[in-house]
Amino acid sequence: MEELTVGSRVEHPRYGQGIIARVNLAAYEVYFEKGGKVEITKRNPDLAVVELREETRPRNMLTLAEVEDVLAGLLERFNGITAPVVLGDKWKGGSLILKPGNPSLQPKEIPVETFFHKIVMLRDRLRVLEQNINAHGVLTDEEKVNLQQYITRIYGTLTTFNVLFAGKEDYFVGAKTE
Repeated sequence: MEELTVGSRVEHPRYGQGIIARVNLAAYEVYFEKGGKVEITKRNPDLAVVELREETRPRNMLTLAEVEDVLAGLLERFNGITAPVVLGDKWKGGSLILKPGNPSLQPKEIPVETFFHKIVMLRDRLRVLEQNINAHGVLTDEEKVNLQQYITRIYGTLTTFNVLFAGKEDYFVGAKTE
C-alpha cells in the first residue's frame, strides 16, 4: 500500500470510514466513525483507501518505505561483510547447470555470479555467527569452543567452492590435520 497522508479517507471493516489525522513512522492515527481515534499500523491489510489526499508531508520527512530502504542498506553494509570478494575471471559470464538424473526433468541453469554471491553471503553470515558466539556473554568458554568446532567443520565442507574465488585470502579454510 502506498504512503497515505493526513486528510486521506480510509475504511476499515470493524471501525467503518475514517480520516487520517496523523502519520507516524509505522502507524496512522485515524478518527473512525465507529471506533473514534485509533492508531493503526501502516501494514494493516484491512485498511482500504476511499479517497487519497494529495501529499502534504514536508520534504524533509521520510516515509516508512524510505526508512526501511536506509535501514536495509545499513544492515547489509555492517552485517559482517568485510570487503568485496572477487569471482575468479574464468567463471565470469558462466553458468552452473544442474542436470537431474531423471531424463524427463528439465535441467536448471544458474548464472555463476548468482551462485557465487550466495556462497559469499553464506561465508559472511558464518563469520558473523562466529563473532556472535565469541562475544556471547552467557556461553561458557567450553560451549564457545564446541560451537566454534562446528563452524570450522562447515568451513571445511565448503572448501569445494574455493575454486570460484579469485584470491586465496577469500577461501574457506577448515580444520587442519597434523
